[in-house]
Amino acid sequence: MKILLCFGTRPEAIKMAPLFHELKRNNLGVKICVTAQHREMLDQVLAFFEIKPDFDLNLMKPNQTLNGLSAGILLNIDKVLEKERPDLVLVHGDTTTSAMVSLAAFHLGIRVGHVEAGLRTYNKQNPFPEEINRQITARIADFHFAPTKKAVQNLLDEKIPEGRIVETGNTVIDALLWTVDKIKNDAYRHPEIERLKTLIPLNKKMILITGHRREAFGEGLDSLCAALQVIAKRSDVAIVFPVHLNPQVKQAVYRTLAEVPNIYLLPPAPYPVFIWLMQQAFMIVTDSGGIQEEAPTLGKPVLVTRKVSERPEGIEAGFSTLIGNNPHDIIEHVNRLIEGFEGFKDLRNPYGDGTASYKIAGFIKKQLLQDE
Repeated sequence: MKILLCFGTRPEAIKMAPLFHELKRNNLGVKICVTAQHREMLDQVLAFFEIKPDFDLNLMKPNQTLNGLSAGILLNIDKVLEKERPDLVLVHGDTTTSAMVSLAAFHLGIRVGHVEAGLRTYNKQNPFPEEINRQITARIADFHFAPTKKAVQNLLDEKIPEGRIVETGNTVIDALLWTVDKIKNDAYRHPEIERLKTLIPLNKKMILITGHRREAFGEGLDSLCAALQVIAKRSDVAIVFPVHLNPQVKQAVYRTLAEVPNIYLLPPAPYPVFIWLMQQAFMIVTDSGGIQEEAPTLGKPVLVTRKVSERPEGIEAGFSTLIGNNPHDIIEHVNRLIEGFEGFKDLRNPYGDGTASYKIAGFIKKQLLQDE
C-alpha cells in the first residue's frame, strides 16, 4: 500500500502535516512530494512539523505565471508518479499544485483523494484561480474528504457519488491545536515570538492583518491600505501586518504603510509565530480562507475583505463577517468591533474539532484494504 501526499504552498503544508503523521501512525506507506510553489514559507512549515519531503520539485521561479507553473508541475510530477506508482495520491484544497497533480495522476490511472473537498463560491473569478482549481480537482478525485456538511452537499449537488464523500472536519484545526500545545510549553522558545513581545504594544487592542489573494491585487490592496491609515490614528489599537512575499503585495503595502505610526509591518511570520499573533489579536482582518477556519477555535472575530467566501459556515455562525474591500466599510466594521465586541458565547468551531486526520486515515485504510 503506497500513498503519495503532494502539495506546494504553506497553507497546504500546514493542513497536510497532521494527516501525514496520522497516516504514519497507521503504518500506511506514505511519502511526500512538494512542488515548492511557495519555497521559503513552505520550508518553515516543514521544519516546524518535522517533515522531510521524499521528492522536492523546487518549481518556484520569480514572476512565474500560472500557466508556466502549471506546465512545470505537469511535466515534473509525471516522473515522480511513474517512479513510485502509488495506490493513492492525496492533494489538498484549491492550489495549482492540487489541480495539476490530480490531472497527472488521472492520466496515469492513479486514484486521487481530495482533502478539504467541496468548498465552492461558484464564481470563477472569486477566488481566482482557486475556485476553478477546486472544481477541476473534484471532477478527477476518487475520494472527497469534505470539512463540513455544506461542502458535502455541494459535492452531492455536483453528482459526486455519496459513497465517495466523507465529512471529516478540517485538518487545519488538527494543526492548530497541535501548535497551540507546543508553543504554550515552557520549554518552547521561538526567537521571533520573543522579539515581537518587545516590539508590539500588547496592552493595546491588536488588529492582525493579512492580504494575498490575486483578485485583491491593485485596487483591493490599495483600499485596505487606505483604511488602515485611518484606523491607525486610534490610540487604543496596534495594527500588525505580516506582509506576503508576492511582489505585488509587498510593494503596495510598504509603499503606503511603511512610515505610518502604529502600524507594524513584518516579514511573513513562521507558522507558530502567526498562531501566537492570532492568540494575541483582538480581531483579524484578512482575505485568507485558513484563518477563517482557525479563528473560531481561538475566539477571535474575523472581518473578511472579499466579495464572496467559500467558507459560509463561519459567517453563518457569527465568527466571520464578509465586508468586501471598500475602505469606508473596512473602517466602519473595525471600529464597531473595537467598541462593541465582548467575546463569543459559543466557541464550537464549525470547521472541526481536531479529529479530521484521524477520520481521513481511517477511511483510507479501510478503503484500500477492501480493494486489495
